[in-house]
Amino acid sequence: FHAFHGSGYMYFFSKGLMKRWFSRLDSLIAVSEPAKKYVSKAFPGDYNVIPNGIDVDFFSKNVEPFDAFKDGKLNILFVGRMEKRKGLKYLLQAYSKLKWEHPEIRLIVVGPGNPGKENYRIMSERNIQDVVFVGRVTDEQKRRYFQTADIFCAPNTGKESFGIVLCEAMAAGRPVVASDIPGFDSVVTSGNEGLLVPPKDVEAFYLALKKLVESPSLRFSMGESGLNSVKAYSWDNVTPKIVDCYHQAMRHHASRVLPSRVVTY
Repeated sequence: FHAFHGSGYMYFFSKGLMKRWFSRLDSLIAVSEPAKKYVSKAFPGDYNVIPNGIDVDFFSKNVEPFDAFKDGKLNILFVGRMEKRKGLKYLLQAYSKLKWEHPEIRLIVVGPGNPGKENYRIMSERNIQDVVFVGRVTDEQKRRYFQTADIFCAPNTGKESFGIVLCEAMAAGRPVVASDIPGFDSVVTSGNEGLLVPPKDVEAFYLALKKLVESPSLRFSMGESGLNSVKAYSWDNVTPKIVDCYHQAMRHHASRVLPSRVVTY
């Protein structure tokens, strides 16, 4: 179970359809405590909380950054779909304020979709410079963008059950500035691997980014902490827990008392 939407409407409205199917499950996995709490509103059960896994070695490999961004500017990276809950507009507003103080910074936006009228309006009204929209990328390219970045920022507004993209940034050794929301706070401890700030709070994002932009040593120490913390989400650590759940399911299934089959002619 991956979903987390704050309210329980999604599972609630499908409860009637899913109830019979749910009763036949022999083992249950939720990817985080928020995901567990969310599904439990409609389907109470004995859930195993096992996080999503990522290929830590893949993202931590020291690959070449993109040459186009190796010009001495400090790169802030956003990775996500162009949808409202990913919170790009809040990052753009914070970045516009920081850009006046630190003209040597750049914002790289990676992800599919159209930024939308509101984001274009913000950039136009504030005459924001050095914002690069990359669009959809391959995993190989995404890995290189993480290596190109100095800071990773995730201004999501909510409805996140986990923070895979935060883990990917941490595996690349990059400090994180992210919204303090359920799912994200399961992955990042503020002050350790990065800084968590209230969602939609432009001033808080500005101050957090400013703190990291102005402190190379803090960026380095948080990046190092992230490299250590992200090991918990490597497949080497996650896979055995999933395998245990399969064994649990087998034992539970074998212990069920199956009804006698009655055949009539």
